[in-house]
Amino acid sequence: MNILLVDGYNIIGDWDELKALRDTDLAQARQLLIEKMAEYQAYRGYRVIIVFDAYEVKGIESKYKEYNVEVVYTKEKETADQCIERLIKELKNIKTKVYVATSDFAEQQTIFQQGAYRKSARELAIEVNHIQSEIEEELHAFSAQKQARTLPISKDILAEFEKMRRGRK
Repeated sequence: MNILLVDGYNIIGDWDELKALRDTDLAQARQLLIEKMAEYQAYRGYRVIIVFDAYEVKGIESKYKEYNVEVVYTKEKETADQCIERLIKELKNIKTKVYVATSDFAEQQTIFQQGAYRKSARELAIEVNHIQSEIEEELHAFSAQKQARTLPISKDILAEFEKMRRGRK
């Protein structure tokens, strides 16, 4: 199994589309990241966990699932980096590869020391854009294939078939 841990605010602060949205509506930027990671999860089959830093927020850690993506807000006085490091220890084993998406250089060094793999924010953006292109191509091909299966029948004949189907003459 492959797991992708995403440093949510690090990615939001790096991707132009999310960064611009963050400046006007942070909640919307978080939501868009979740949606993009849901597409990634569905296409790649990875378990995706997005970690948002709640270091300055009082309260306990919260977790929920949206679009099959796990979203974690860290507990009080815990940074996203600390939470990610804890999750790596919990999740990494011989059968599981853990990837961490962050552009935080210090965190990347810690990730390597724990045996996880890293994806920079830029690498993840390229991969997400590539996936979106592949999905669009597949949808286009499916649409073209669907159109090719339809028989060119005139409206008059279709109307006659409809009468026959309904038992009318």
